Amino acid sequence: MGIRGKMKFIKSNWLLYVFLIPGLVYFAFFRVWPLIGMKLAFEDYRIIGENTFAGLKYFRMLFSSPTFLSVLKNTVIISSMKIIFVFPIPIILAFMLNSNPFRGLRKGVQSMIYLPHFLSWVVIAGIWISLLNPSSGGFNNLLNIFHLPSMDFMTQKGSIRWVLVFSEMWRSAGWDSIIYLAAIMKISPSLYEAAYMDGANSLQQTIHITLPELRNTIITVFILNLGFFMNAGFDQVFNFMNNSVISVVDILDTYVYRIGLQNGQYSIATAASLFKGLIGMVLILGTHFTSKKITGKGVW
Repeated sequence: MGIRGKMKFIKSNWLLYVFLIPGLVYFAFFRVWPLIGMKLAFEDYRIIGENTFAGLKYFRMLFSSPTFLSVLKNTVIISSMKIIFVFPIPIILAFMLNSNPFRGLRKGVQSMIYLPHFLSWVVIAGIWISLLNPSSGGFNNLLNIFHLPSMDFMTQKGSIRWVLVFSEMWRSAGWDSIIYLAAIMKISPSLYEAAYMDGANSLQQTIHITLPELRNTIITVFILNLGFFMNAGFDQVFNFMNNSVISVVDILDTYVYRIGLQNGQYSIATAASLFKGLIGMVLILGTHFTSKKITGKGVW
């Protein structure tokens, strides 16, 4: 398609491009424009006067800091736990919803599991903190019924990361299953009919038809999730964090917030953010090209 053909296509579909404007404006102001400020990672910040070039000074300070190494370790551990334990759940939910023959029940279940996605982490943290309260929480009351000792999950270093994993699962699994459910609905029913005629049961149909048809969707979502691997969820961790467990849940985002906005160390905070962004970019590109080489499919 030449330039004239492209202009004709745009003119005939101008309304679609109008709808793109709010999204483009958002990404321009909140994603592209802030990239200019990343040069602060290489400068000594001055409130009065111009900033001076500092080279890699703040990166050396960052990588030599025991606190940074600790929060980097926490970020990798928490993000890995979420990838391993949370990522497969939406796929399983989509299979279960699709195989449910009762349409009314399926819609009711969908409404229930989609709802947590629309709650803020402030509300979700309040729910989980109340639920896991060692004296009056519902979970510990259940333990007491079975004569098991109460546990303070929110202040125990061994359990707080699992609280993050399960609360993330509760909030996002239902909503994320929409992607996979939509992909399953696009699979031709004739494939299942042919498999049924050949004697394949439901499990065999899932393994040999549904999963292969979902492969590209799963790969794409997995690659995109890896791009956010170094985030680990600032809103969630910030609301669940307390002094008893800060050493095991303090992540890069909370570290940047603390040293940047609270302590005013803007250059080193920018260096940490730039490092996080570069790691995310490397993960996306590496996973994309690896997937492209092995399966022939990637994000683009």
